[in-house]
Amino acid sequence: MDTSTSVINNSSFQISQFILMGLPGIHEWQHWLSLPLALLYILALGANLLILITIQHEPCLHEPMYHFLGILTVVDIGLATTIMPKILAIFWFDAKVISLPECFAQIYAIHCFFCMESSIFLCMAMDRYIAICHPLRYPSIVTEAFMVKVTGFMVLRNGLLTIPVPVLAAQRFYCSKNEIDHCLCSNLGVTSLACDDSTVNKFYQLILAWTLVGSDMALVFSSYALILHTVLRLNSAEAMSKALSTCSSHLILILFFYTGIAVLSVTHHAEKKIPLIPALLNVLHNVIPPALNPMVYALRTHKLRQGFQRLLRLG
Repeated sequence: MDTSTSVINNSSFQISQFILMGLPGIHEWQHWLSLPLALLYILALGANLLILITIQHEPCLHEPMYHFLGILTVVDIGLATTIMPKILAIFWFDAKVISLPECFAQIYAIHCFFCMESSIFLCMAMDRYIAICHPLRYPSIVTEAFMVKVTGFMVLRNGLLTIPVPVLAAQRFYCSKNEIDHCLCSNLGVTSLACDDSTVNKFYQLILAWTLVGSDMALVFSSYALILHTVLRLNSAEAMSKALSTCSSHLILILFFYTGIAVLSVTHHAEKKIPLIPALLNVLHNVIPPALNPMVYALRTHKLRQGFQRLLRLG
């Protein structure tokens, strides 16, 4: 009688904090991963800031394509900074405790930046589609007013549609277990600890993935299919080479980004058997693209390389 009463009383309390246990299965030696992760984070911050300053400094880079690249650098910095300081604090200082509001804020930031990145890749694909498939109409379509509208739409769409994710998570009742077998607050990882039904959370996550990221991915690959169709019809080999080179850097990053999403989705189903793999991939997918994106653009974009050289000479 006393035991059952105790269980009922304990389950009536809402917990006030979560404990991020780190990467499942390797808690004892996960701190060894802090060095490569810290280096990736520093690389992401340094490289993206360099690109942002170069685009701002160089008048020849004040073009739509580089405008989207500038937004991408801001999003990459935001995405990496949302998770990496806390992960490094867990690995170095054993700072595993995170309050519920902080956890829900992290969930929102991850979803918002993640969807923003997908939207930027779509904008880049559409920009290249208009430039290659409709070059004469490009100046009249991609105007400064158009860029402002597209940027505003991206921010509003992703900022507003991701708000229900943390709001729904905050509405769940967390009464017993508060240990998250991860080093960041993922929506499904957090809501799986709820004592009440979290079906609506899973449903909205699925709807969000299909309506935002899924539609972006379909439009991105449709754009590149049309670009490839147009390029293959060009008579000049030089024009064909130039058109493909302007798209190659975008395509490399887009393939890496969406392939990562596909791999995460597949490995998520194996989480109960091998929990380390999806957790580690989740972390890497939030820090490798921010570090990789600037390197790909720096290596494959001649104007950007020249801008770097001029900026470093001034420094």
